Amino acid sequence: MRVGAFVLAAQFPGQGQGEALHRAVRTAEAAEEAGLDAVWLAEHHFVPYGVCPSAVTLAALLLGRTRRLRVGTAVSVLPSTHPVALGEQAALLHLTAGGRFTLGVGRGGPWVDLEVFGGGLDAYENGFPEALDLLRRWLAQPRVSADGERYGFREVAVVPRPSEALDGDGSGPEVIVACTSPASVRLAAERGLPMLLGMHCGDEEKAEMVALYRRTAAAAGHPPHAPHVSAGVCQLADRTVDARETLMKSMPGWLKQGLDAHVTVDGRLRTMRDPVAYTELLCDLHPVGTPRLAADRLAATSERTGITRFALLTEGSGDLAATEENVRRLGAEVLPRLG
Repeated sequence: MRVGAFVLAAQFPGQGQGEALHRAVRTAEAAEEAGLDAVWLAEHHFVPYGVCPSAVTLAALLLGRTRRLRVGTAVSVLPSTHPVALGEQAALLHLTAGGRFTLGVGRGGPWVDLEVFGGGLDAYENGFPEALDLLRRWLAQPRVSADGERYGFREVAVVPRPSEALDGDGSGPEVIVACTSPASVRLAAERGLPMLLGMHCGDEEKAEMVALYRRTAAAAGHPPHAPHVSAGVCQLADRTVDARETLMKSMPGWLKQGLDAHVTVDGRLRTMRDPVAYTELLCDLHPVGTPRLAADRLAATSERTGITRFALLTEGSGDLAATEENVRRLGAEVLPRLG
């Protein structure tokens, strides 16, 4: 089982953006010190829910700050960037960081980002498969051209080529896909790409998505089993009631401030989760409590779903020192219980 930290660079009420980003960097450094497997970096635009606008840029910094830790994006939002530009960045990190980079991609949401970056609503609603396929070709082939509905250009050389890594196996960086619906599960499975499943999902829903993936992948000629990643929340304390109380005091304010700031690109009505109820749900679903409870919940999720990789939000307290201690305890007191 491989356990990593999910880093949102969340801006809690009363905090500055620099403070949130400093905590994000320190979380990654603490994760390496604690023996965690990876950090997974979220990407958001124009909202305090997360103040990292470029997961791949922050990944570059953290790959330079660490020596062993895997660093992944969770996720880079494809409708807000050109897949070739993202592919070039991913190849660069793959080559210079000894293969420690994982590129997670997703559709994002119907937010004003689409207006600002020029993708438009169609890029979100219909353009993701084309963008994903172009990105994958860029990471696998020596020369690439495009003649699609959205992207069209003459053949050009792929520079740098991911296969040119001096200490690699000739393949490019791992690519995973954020999946929130049966359609996105099928899209990932038809391409043989692992899934990233969100922290709002419980074990039963994740198990159903994994089962759908296996059926679809097998029908498409891909291995039915893949190294999927399950996102969640982790908060540790000597007593479960104290771990829950920590999150109940801090997360609703952050969720309300962050979720309320989202603006749709087309004025569509949106329904946001109740912050208190959502925090309670996260505490119920994920390893929030004593180290023994946390290990038991991770093991139960893995047994139920078959997933063996986890990306756990450890900054839910909103406090730097508490986050560092949470990560330390995750490495020292939970990982050994997982074998």
